[in-house]
Amino acid sequence: MEKIPQILLDKAEELEQYYARVFPGLAPLAGRCFLNTVETTVKKTERGYFVITGDIPAMWLRDSSAQVSPYIRYAVEDMELREMLEGIIEKQAELVIRDPYANAFMESDEDVSIWVTDSTEMRKGVWERKYEVDSLCAPVYLAWKYWKETGREDIFNDKWKAMALEILRVFRMEQHHEKSEYSFERFGFPETDTLPCKGRGNPVGYTGMVWSGFRPSDDRCIYGYLIPSNMMATVAMSRLEEILEKVYRDSRTAREAKTLADEIEEGIRRFGIVEDPDFGKVFAYETDGLGNYVMMDDANSPSLLSVPYIGYRSPDDELYVNTRKLILSEKNPFFYTGKYAKGMGSPHTKKGYVWHIGLIMQAMTSNDRDEIREMLSMIAATHAGTNYMHESFDPDDPSNFSREWFAWANTFFAELLTELKERRILEEP
Repeated sequence: MEKIPQILLDKAEELEQYYARVFPGLAPLAGRCFLNTVETTVKKTERGYFVITGDIPAMWLRDSSAQVSPYIRYAVEDMELREMLEGIIEKQAELVIRDPYANAFMESDEDVSIWVTDSTEMRKGVWERKYEVDSLCAPVYLAWKYWKETGREDIFNDKWKAMALEILRVFRMEQHHEKSEYSFERFGFPETDTLPCKGRGNPVGYTGMVWSGFRPSDDRCIYGYLIPSNMMATVAMSRLEEILEKVYRDSRTAREAKTLADEIEEGIRRFGIVEDPDFGKVFAYETDGLGNYVMMDDANSPSLLSVPYIGYRSPDDELYVNTRKLILSEKNPFFYTGKYAKGMGSPHTKKGYVWHIGLIMQAMTSNDRDEIREMLSMIAATHAGTNYMHESFDPDDPSNFSREWFAWANTFFAELLTELKERRILEEP
């Protein structure tokens, strides 16, 4: 972004100075990570604001929401920042209307993606058409948070409501995926990049939850009901209900959103909880509603680890506590341990590689000062001298990592540092 809002420059400096005092090993990262999104990925064009994810020149609905969400707390104090955030909220509405099944978009609606050969209803202006439930939740989260922080209702215009109606339509359809026309196949790439059964995905039964083709990692779901994304959907639909009722005064559509939230929640309760012999009742990662489950977690968010962060359950909820113990143990096939770090990785990256987002989320969802300090120490030891976060890294040799420029991870880390500063948790003995 050509001109960075002054308040963000000030807050970055404050954050760096604070950590120079309470955790010096993180001070060189604090300001740089805080500003990374606004410095390198936000672009103001004649067609509005556009936010790339970093080293990929496309705007993901999920990533762009996560990248700018931590700046919202300062929006009341700065007009330029409000303009930026409101422009991004409007851009997201425009993109969802363009194609509610797409996860990522190009700057111009006339651009043609490198993925144009994917077997799906590919459109101009779409970067990738991997349908992911959380992608449609993210714009609702962002707008709701902005509204609550600033009180500004101008963002809820006709375009935003048209987006909301599209989200409701797609979620309703994908509760009954067998009736949907959506399919996706990509040829010549790993099987995690394409849906089986001629692009329709593995069979599922009705649960009340919303079917998802792909995970937040952009890897395909094995079983179509991705529990963390459906958790996010219940919260998103509850927040959408509030917006529709209080801002748009549309009680009928608000009731639709509430009913959908209730049906998804009932589906999670009935089909998303299993009994583990070591940890008791826990949340599964995926299910098909036909008795099959995937028991794991992925460092990408939404994840089972992120349950309190996305507002679904409290950190001391018994089901979450049990689930957390499981996914931060060797029973999670994507929990890895090395010389410099231990934490969650992802089937999306090399086996054994830990994700910085996973370490950040573990600290973000913890009330244990020792655990938080442990995560911060691991992060300080694994950025490979770059003073930035990465996607994944070898916990035995952090100089081997993926994605040197991953803005979501940087801003998320800065959000953690800001939260810890406000809670003053690192100042306690």
